[in-house]
Amino acid sequence: MQKHDFHPTSLREYDIRGIIGETLGEQDAYAIGRGFGTVVRRAGGKLVSVGYDGRHSSPALEAALVEGLNASGVDAVRVGLGSTGMLYYSVYELQADGGVMITGSHNPPDYNGFKMLLKDRPFFGADIRALGEAAAKGDWDSGQGISTEVDLLDRYVARLQKDNQVKPFRIGWDAGNGATGEALEKLLKTLPGEHHALFTKIDGDFPNHHPDPTVEKNLEDLRQLVAELKLDFGIAFDGDGDRIGAIDGEGRIVWGDQLLAILAEPVLKELPGSTIIADVKASQALYDRIAELGGKPLMWKTGHSLIKAKMKEVDSPLAGEMSGHIFFKHRWYGFDDALYAAIRLIEAVGELGGSLTALKSAMPAVVNTPEMRFPCSEERKFVVVDEVLARLKADGAQVNDTDGARVNTPDGWWLLRASNTQDVLVARAEAKDEAALERLKAAIDAQLALSGVERVETGH
Repeated sequence: MQKHDFHPTSLREYDIRGIIGETLGEQDAYAIGRGFGTVVRRAGGKLVSVGYDGRHSSPALEAALVEGLNASGVDAVRVGLGSTGMLYYSVYELQADGGVMITGSHNPPDYNGFKMLLKDRPFFGADIRALGEAAAKGDWDSGQGISTEVDLLDRYVARLQKDNQVKPFRIGWDAGNGATGEALEKLLKTLPGEHHALFTKIDGDFPNHHPDPTVEKNLEDLRQLVAELKLDFGIAFDGDGDRIGAIDGEGRIVWGDQLLAILAEPVLKELPGSTIIADVKASQALYDRIAELGGKPLMWKTGHSLIKAKMKEVDSPLAGEMSGHIFFKHRWYGFDDALYAAIRLIEAVGELGGSLTALKSAMPAVVNTPEMRFPCSEERKFVVVDEVLARLKADGAQVNDTDGARVNTPDGWWLLRASNTQDVLVARAEAKDEAALERLKAAIDAQLALSGVERVETGH
């Protein structure tokens, strides 16, 4: 009887991820195939859709994963190289019982990983832990599934722009040599306006810049392009195409929560009173704006799987995270696809007066910190958050404990939460001016000191 032990660091909250040749390899891929195939089969399913990103290690992991799926008695339909959004789409389009995307997302080139979903819900947390436990026992089904290949790219691109009402704009795009490149090139041929795209060649070495559009330095090339050609705005994607970044005509970043404020307006016009979800890192200005537009703002935990599960529960048409994951159920499937979010952004800008720069300028002026990270052990990080919450509640502070501690004060708000994916505490603060921001940062420092956490910031 076969068994398999995963490297303890590779099984994460939302996915499986590791360094190729060190903590993740083809045997792991085979075991994930066997385990996930077994879960699908025991739930009465028979077909799993598989896709992969542009990393050098992805094709070999894909082959091993498919072998594992087939050995569990499940058929695999291979949709090939593309974005995470295309893989998610394939599960719906091909009526599969589940999907696996092989991707390292925005991690360095020597990383890779697996994102999984079942046809009716995200697969994360306890599901991933159970996969590890089943592998350690060799608790797998056996059988002989078959594997077929389907080229979905043209169908996917056609679906992206079905029903869109996009007005012509002059836009710069940056695919960051990530998995969206080929789909983006096809998409741009069909959109009205004038489009200039950077780095659409899919290359696992990421020779131009790291594919993470939430980090300012990765947007420099796009900023130069928009400035040189005097374009209306710019759009960028992460390595696997499930997160979007944007800059206005002046090169200012339009952050994830600001994008959501723009995207929510047309949705709420069509579906008045609906619930729009954002994560605990989002600005108070966003929640206020949703309420002002007649929607119900809902603050929820950070993490794409958690947000998707919550959307399903409360029947939300739109949700988003600071990190640039935007989830549309309205006219789409409820998953995060940055190419689709881009089309909806162009559409919304057209509907809301035609200038992203004007929309950005009209937003309330606030100052905030970037995400601050403090090293804190796996054992200690959640305990520290509990200690902070207990002290705040004892002091009568205005605190929301949805995901960590989010505290409102007359100066603004601050957040302290434990990362689900790393041994760090994550903090953020937002205020009306610099002096108020300093007071909020001092409050975070004071709480960390009371719990014996040293304020050493780590890089991203």
